[in-house]
Amino acid sequence: MDIIAEIAGRFLTAFGRLWLNPFTYIGLLLVLLQYRKQIQFERKLFATRLHSLIGETWRTYLWGWVAGLGVSVVMMFVGVSLQADTILLLWGLSVAMILIRIRFLCLAYSVGLLGILQVVLAGLPAPGGDGFWSSVAAVVRNADVPSLLALVAVLHAAEALLIRSQGARMASPMFYEGKRGKIVGGYQLQGFWPVPLFLAVPVQAGTGAVDFPWSPLFTGDALMAGWSLLAFPAMIGFTELTMTRLPKEKVGRSSAMLLVYAAVLFLSALLAQVWSPFTVVAAVLGLVLHEAVIWYGRWEEAQRSPCFINQPRGLKILAVVPGSPAAELGLRPGELVHKVNGVRVHSKTELHQAIQVSSAYCKLEIVDMEGEIRFHKRAVFAGEHHQLGIVICPDQDAVYYVEIRQLPLLTYFTRKLTGLLTKRSEETL
Repeated sequence: MDIIAEIAGRFLTAFGRLWLNPFTYIGLLLVLLQYRKQIQFERKLFATRLHSLIGETWRTYLWGWVAGLGVSVVMMFVGVSLQADTILLLWGLSVAMILIRIRFLCLAYSVGLLGILQVVLAGLPAPGGDGFWSSVAAVVRNADVPSLLALVAVLHAAEALLIRSQGARMASPMFYEGKRGKIVGGYQLQGFWPVPLFLAVPVQAGTGAVDFPWSPLFTGDALMAGWSLLAFPAMIGFTELTMTRLPKEKVGRSSAMLLVYAAVLFLSALLAQVWSPFTVVAAVLGLVLHEAVIWYGRWEEAQRSPCFINQPRGLKILAVVPGSPAAELGLRPGELVHKVNGVRVHSKTELHQAIQVSSAYCKLEIVDMEGEIRFHKRAVFAGEHHQLGIVICPDQDAVYYVEIRQLPLLTYFTRKLTGLLTKRSEETL
């Protein structure tokens, strides 16, 4: 019971220190900016929003805490050697890299780069003096890269589980330019979770009132000499787009690939812990395999044909507005609107006109994913969405579409947050 009380007391101390760390608020700001931009895209493209800024931000923050506490418990047994100076260095590397691409806001890149820098500095003479660069070099040289790579692996396993459970609901429908210049429907799947970590780390002898009850995998008996609970605000997240799969299918494949990446990286970290020359290989693998997961997903997407396009049999549903009549009727993305009030529809204009045939009642014929026709009936009330909450795939008269470009974080601050230009908009990857 002493160890439980000791951990609880140190957790409360670390919890308080977490809110003094500016990176805690930077993570929350990035989440708010992400959802604000996403909702502005939705309003511009569909004249309505499909997500709630406050609701999604709160849900994201809550799930980030759940993941953070889970990872913290796992890391009690895995073990990590980490100092406050190392945390500052990792965040500094992350901030520098997201100025290039926002997707570089991932611990895999900063830890991988740290491991490479450590090898480079090992071949150079140590700088003398007590200057800034001497202090930075000392932090790099003393970093326990294998245990940090293990932490990255556990974080990516948690990220994979979050993507599988939350990724589809975070999907935002978009209009994209297809391979042949045709405007097609698709989904942007992008999310960031601020993950607060509470890590048991070894400190100077005599500072632990109660001995740590077990030997973690990476730190061994180092915690027996003294340990502390260190609060570490981290960020995990993903960016995907799909024009060829439904969001649920896409996030399922992405999460499976991330789990494989996490397993391979953890095994590499174990090997680096046993044989130190392998550390640089593990660090490079952390970077290269992370990029490989992203590029393989894009390559696989490019090999398939778009599925969110209208067909001769009807209009394909790209999305359904939450709480709308279409949502109440159980309509789903990927289904076809075949007839409305007995009238076949082939365009957005025809859909609107067919709904107006009866001002009080609406009858829909829907072709489901198996090709079977379903019938739905519903009263129409004043003030409801003019298309019953159905977001259809675009035609060539679409005013706006999303241009797929990789943009740096500064785009959020140097451009209008709507990000929309004449006839096109820009997506941050």
